Amino acid sequence: MAGGGGDGGGGGGGGGKSSEPAPHPPKDQLPNIAYCITSPPPWPEAILLGFQHYLVMLGTTVIIPTALVPQMGGGNEEKAEVIQTLLFVAGLNTLLQTLFGSRLPAVIGGSYTFVPATISIILAGRFSNSTADPVERFKRTMRAIQGSLIVASTLQIVLGFSGLWRNVTRFLSPLSAVPLVALVGFGLYELGFPGVAKCVEIGLPELVVLVFISQYLPHVLHFGSHLYDRFAVIFSVVIVWIYAHLLTVGGAYNGASPKTQNTCRTDRAGLIDGAPWIRVPYPFQWGTPSFDAGEAFAMMMTSFVALVESTGAFIAVARYASATPLPPSILSRGVGWQGVGILLSGLFGTVNGSSVSVENAGLLALTRVGSRRVVQISAGFMIFFSILGKFGAVFASIPAPIFAALYCLFFAYVGSVGLSFLQFCNLNSFRTKFILGFSIFIGLSVPQYFNEYTAINGYGPVHTGARWFNDIVNVPFSSEPFVAGLVAYFLDNTVHKKDSSIRKDRGKHWWDKYRSFKGDTRSEEFYSLPFNLNKYFPSV
Repeated sequence: MAGGGGDGGGGGGGGGKSSEPAPHPPKDQLPNIAYCITSPPPWPEAILLGFQHYLVMLGTTVIIPTALVPQMGGGNEEKAEVIQTLLFVAGLNTLLQTLFGSRLPAVIGGSYTFVPATISIILAGRFSNSTADPVERFKRTMRAIQGSLIVASTLQIVLGFSGLWRNVTRFLSPLSAVPLVALVGFGLYELGFPGVAKCVEIGLPELVVLVFISQYLPHVLHFGSHLYDRFAVIFSVVIVWIYAHLLTVGGAYNGASPKTQNTCRTDRAGLIDGAPWIRVPYPFQWGTPSFDAGEAFAMMMTSFVALVESTGAFIAVARYASATPLPPSILSRGVGWQGVGILLSGLFGTVNGSSVSVENAGLLALTRVGSRRVVQISAGFMIFFSILGKFGAVFASIPAPIFAALYCLFFAYVGSVGLSFLQFCNLNSFRTKFILGFSIFIGLSVPQYFNEYTAINGYGPVHTGARWFNDIVNVPFSSEPFVAGLVAYFLDNTVHKKDSSIRKDRGKHWWDKYRSFKGDTRSEEFYSLPFNLNKYFPSV
């Protein structure tokens, strides 16, 4: 590996004249990780780390239903039930993904990508004119969302299990992975500080305390230094949550506007009252799903966008778990199981599709624990707290600005791991500079136009009578990683790539040895299926 590192470094630095090896040779696996994908921490630590993953994924799990359920006509009770269902399905999907899918420590949770297509269904004319009671309208809308998710899941299932996605990702190089993975993290910037600022007296302390505990405290206090960076989320959330509760009880928000009260107060979520003590979510709990062709197509396009974003997130998770680069066949298998996850979301009725949780990928970096067992334990917490509704609701009522502060750090970590793949590329090549700069710029600029247009006019730039057609065009171009990844992938595979030196500029020679699953013993160690299933489901 060191020999290859010297070679790559020499090629990058002045034609390899200097005899000195590169000061930081590129590494196939990320060093300095405390527990890699196959090495679990001791049980007490693993359980606490698993609980931390559960806490971090709660943000998205609560924010999405809180935004959508009231629009559908549901009250606090329905909201609590949808959050429980989303948690339960997330737990199942995470277990399936870590056992049979990519086998990476990736949490599969709710996804913001599915929100615009879901809102289109909620606003469809056939629900708004029903004069029946709101709960009935909620159920009818939910059944329509379920139908479109069930149809949309077939896209990922087919692309994943047929191996078609394997043939696509085979042409991915470190160079084209940079814009994709970087914007999977950085592209979510509007969920960071804007969320913190909704209640700055809670969000900002959380951000400061989190950075202080994780980055500075280990160097100030030398005893138990791993304690602080590994459990910084638990420490900081507990401190700021207590502080927010004191503000609430002390009457700091008594005269405030309803909007401020909803984001700042710790007793406003309405979840603890609405949640049942014990309830097991089950498929078709809202009735039989209804199907609409246009909505299904729109959701399919959304599912494809989520698939591209998850591909970037999987690559980030593999890096932070200190695993070798993902072989395309394993990535394809993970995508297939993610399709099964969207199918389960449709069957149970979670109001939302499933994709890789970006914030949990960032948490792997903060804790430096990329162990698979930790994420499986967190899936256990998700299922446990989704059934015991009242206990889960206590954690689910943490104010949203606290989660937004966590996102500021975690999305940044995922963005930076995308940039770290530049170590395999030749940054002195003008071809590299063009592809890198252009794809990242377009990836930020195009969605900016689409999102700004939508914010001002209330509808996207493509505005026809067919709402589903609008979504098919507007949703992909509103996603930063999708646009950047698409542009980078296209340019990297078309701009004069016949040259032999260009293969090295792209960093392709680094990933070649991991192209096939069999070629590398470490890949087999990290990604082979449990219970000797590889005999029946061989990875090509």
